[in-house]
Amino acid sequence: MTASETVAKAADGAAGRTGWRAAAAVYLRRDVFIVLFLGFAAGLPLALSGSTLLVWMAESSVDLKTIGLFALVGTPYTIKFLWAPVVDAVDIPVLSPWLGRRRGWLLFSQILLMAAIVFLGLQNPDVSPFMIALGAVLVATASATQDTVIDAYRVEKLQPSEQAAGMGAYVAAYRIGMLVSTAGALLIVSFFEKVQGFDKATAWSLGYCVMAAFVLVGMATTLVAREPERSAEAAATVHAQGNPIARVAKAAAGAFSEFLTRDMAVVVLAFVVLFKFCDAFVGAMTGPFVIRGMGYSREEYAAIVKGLGLAATLTGGFAGGFIARGLDLRTSLWLAGILQMASNLVFALQAQAGVSYAMLAFVIVVENFTGAIGTVIFVAYLSSLCNSPLHTATQYALLAALAAVGRTYLSAPAGLLVEQTGWFWFFVLSCLTALPSFVLLWWLQARGHFDSLARPTGPLAADD
Repeated sequence: MTASETVAKAADGAAGRTGWRAAAAVYLRRDVFIVLFLGFAAGLPLALSGSTLLVWMAESSVDLKTIGLFALVGTPYTIKFLWAPVVDAVDIPVLSPWLGRRRGWLLFSQILLMAAIVFLGLQNPDVSPFMIALGAVLVATASATQDTVIDAYRVEKLQPSEQAAGMGAYVAAYRIGMLVSTAGALLIVSFFEKVQGFDKATAWSLGYCVMAAFVLVGMATTLVAREPERSAEAAATVHAQGNPIARVAKAAAGAFSEFLTRDMAVVVLAFVVLFKFCDAFVGAMTGPFVIRGMGYSREEYAAIVKGLGLAATLTGGFAGGFIARGLDLRTSLWLAGILQMASNLVFALQAQAGVSYAMLAFVIVVENFTGAIGTVIFVAYLSSLCNSPLHTATQYALLAALAAVGRTYLSAPAGLLVEQTGWFWFFVLSCLTALPSFVLLWWLQARGHFDSLARPTGPLAADD
């Protein structure tokens, strides 16, 4: 090696170290920290009307067919784009003048969310499944509204160089919030029942009240956050567009018309709906499978999810980030889709193996690791579709809502399929639900859809 080559190699190494230091330093910026805590606030409520609620149902007298239909309570996540223009165009009295357009809506949705979680916790599935469903819908509605505002805040507040780090921090904290409301909630319920001696119904009620208290994390973050300058500037423009009804109509029409006039828009929307269907179909019955199907206790399930599940989630999130950085978007989506389909077969192995702590640990690790990879890559894809700065909030809400269709509607018959086939064949047949998304992914790739999407920006893209 010549002297010039040695100097060049040393310079490249120094530049690489500087690039990675800069990439790490961005995570310490104030606005990225704010987005991180908002990610926790967004991830917390989802399981309270989803997987944790299903475990509660599995311990009650509610039958499997009804449990499967409880996936429908997630409807607000699917239709939240309908009121996203209201969030963009209308102010909340008192709160918006005090905190600003985005933070006013954030605090308002968090107040509603806390009240809805308490209401849900005070119900009893053995007495009235309908009231449980009503409470779950209220939680999902408040949570979906909070998601819409947080997405708008994240896009408007972070600089282009902070977007990649902000998305990574948001996704990681979102998963931690979900962990608190799944494993954490189950352990808290067990504490009230087994240690404090409360009956099961009271223990669940107290557990949900504790979860409601965690909403204070999001409230505190909202109060210390700073209103995005772009939001403050946009507020003046929005207010000049007539009365609130006219403003909402203009915001909705502009967002939808801009997206729907794009090439292959309908195929793109169908792909967004179906990509996570395979994962959601099994996810709707994971809690009942582990608790009722295999006979594990909620403490055993929660302990493994809390320990190994968290480690697998965080590792999978980093792995997803590296995959998205090292591969193009189309290849990343292929890999994520194959991984989430293959992870369903792991549950089939558990169904055949019987009760085994080692096997359950393996299942939880695979589920969380592949799920985190898929989430990071899919969120990157959704973000790449929102390339119109005038309509980012409403368009992202539309895409995120459509992505929830698989979890909400298409997965509803999962309980019926279990009763017809048994657990093993349920998980094997669930792999077929991935095929429609693969066909659409091939179609989009063949017609150059991904070539038209902008490459990600941010600190990690600097050395590409």
